[in-house]
Amino acid sequence: MSKLVADQADGLRRLLANTPTRVIAVAGMDAGGGASDATMNLGAALVQQGKDVLVLDEHGGTAAAICAAWAIDPLGDLADVADRRLSREGAIARADCGVGVLPAPLGDRHAEIDPRTLCAGGVVLIDAQIDGEGRLSPLARLADELLLVLQPNAASITSAYAGIKRLHYAHGLKQLRFLVEGVAGAEEAQRITTNLSSTGSRYLAVSLEAAGWVRTDAHRADARRLRQTVVEAFPASPAAVDFRRVAVDMGAWPWRTAVPRGRAQRAAVEPLRGPRIDLPLIRATPLPRSAVA
Repeated sequence: MSKLVADQADGLRRLLANTPTRVIAVAGMDAGGGASDATMNLGAALVQQGKDVLVLDEHGGTAAAICAAWAIDPLGDLADVADRRLSREGAIARADCGVGVLPAPLGDRHAEIDPRTLCAGGVVLIDAQIDGEGRLSPLARLADELLLVLQPNAASITSAYAGIKRLHYAHGLKQLRFLVEGVAGAEEAQRITTNLSSTGSRYLAVSLEAAGWVRTDAHRADARRLRQTVVEAFPASPAAVDFRRVAVDMGAWPWRTAVPRGRAQRAAVEPLRGPRIDLPLIRATPLPRSAVA
């Protein structure tokens, strides 16, 4: 990040210092579904808006970890901060784009710390893992919003439907947002988001709200090879433009009450009693350039 951009971002952060901290858990139902990459790109876009951004990475220590993707090396993890072995700034690693990253591996005592205390007035993004029974970690359940990342194909949407049912019964979720990754253009994205939102209200007893979409973009693979996000490396590319648009919209999301720390969670997942869900037929027909410009 250039010194001019860094100075501007620091000034904006000071202006926003008295705003509440927003905590967003980002998750995908399938491994390799793009949730971690989306978390990184949204974080980079939010920093460009002048926000202080901290990513809590529940994949810490694995090949999917964000620190590995950004080639940064933190000195500790969230448990070290919770136990006061390290300060927040002493534990986190900071990417070149300005996003702070702190591993929060599952099984540690990190649920004992409120993520809002780690990034006053900023944004905390939790790169969340969903366990084998379809449940969120205690840390992710403290988020104000759950953002589900899915791909525009039948397999990903089927997995999302099943996962949303499990999340609803495990945590009593009444609403979540979803981001569709890798669409051909606006027309395809709008068709998928309309179908998902309609199905959520009719059959899943959950309000599914579209957070936006990201167009397929070959620059993303090039950015990963550079150990950067597409927002950093290719800011004019279609995916970078889309991520920045979603990041701007996130600032206008209404504030919701986070799940209380002591709320009892259901241990078993109940079967859904309701009509069979017929998945929408998806035809990913590329649009003319003029339609997606």
